[in-house]
Amino acid sequence: MGISFAECLVFTRGIIFLYLSFLTRSMKLLLPLITLSFACTINASAQSDFAHRLSEAAIALTDREVMYDPSYFTIAYPGGDVPADRGVCTDVVIRAYRALGIDLQVLVHEDMKAHFSVYPKHWGLSKPDRNIDHRRVPNLMTFFGRHGKSLPESSLSADYIPGEIVCWRLSGGDTHIGIEVSNKS
Repeated sequence: MGISFAECLVFTRGIIFLYLSFLTRSMKLLLPLITLSFACTINASAQSDFAHRLSEAAIALTDREVMYDPSYFTIAYPGGDVPADRGVCTDVVIRAYRALGIDLQVLVHEDMKAHFSVYPKHWGLSKPDRNIDHRRVPNLMTFFGRHGKSLPESSLSADYIPGEIVCWRLSGGDTHIGIEVSNKS
C-alpha cells in the first residue's frame, strides 16, 4: 500500500499540520527558514494524536544503543535503513516516522525525482540517490518546507510542542534535526 503524501495543510497557531488521509494521521512541522502558504481544515484531535505518537516513537528510540555513523550505506528501497546500531540525527526522525507507518525514504526520494532542482546541491549529485538523500538535514528541511510551514525562530522552550520537527545549526555550522518530545530533560 502506498501513501499519498500531502492532501491538505492547515494553519493553527501559526503552525502547519500535514494531513495524511491514507493513514488518517497528521504531523506538525517546525522548520526554520522555509515557508509555504496553503490551507484547509482538519480534525484537531487527529493532529494532537499524531504529534503525541511521533513524540513517543522518538522517545522509544532512545532505549537503543546507537553509534554516530554518517557513513554512506547502500540500503533497500523502499523501507531501507542503516544498521540499527548506527545512525545520525536524521535517522531518529526517519525511524520515528517509520514507526508510524510513514517512509520518509520513499517520500523524499519521490519528491526529489519530481523536483530535483529545488533541493540543495551541496553533494555534487546530478540526480537523487535513494540511499542517502533522506538522511541529509538540508534535504529534509527542503522536503518538509515544500509540504509545510516554518515558525519564527525562538529560544523559548514554551514555543515548541511535542511532535514538532525542529532544525538548527550547530556551533560549527552543521545543520541538525530533531523531534520535540514530551519528556523534560
